Amino acid sequence: LGLKEAKELVESAPVAVKEGVSKDEAEDLKTKLEEVGAIIDLK
Repeated sequence: LGLKEAKELVESAPVAVKEGVSKDEAEDLKTKLEEVGAIIDLK
């Protein structure tokens, strides 16, 4: 994400970051986001 996109996500939280992905891709993204401090809820 670029700075502008990251700022928009933070200011609009909670928000869906990605939809319609496989469970493996969702888990991978969850791990990466949690490493930088995000709180993730997969649905």
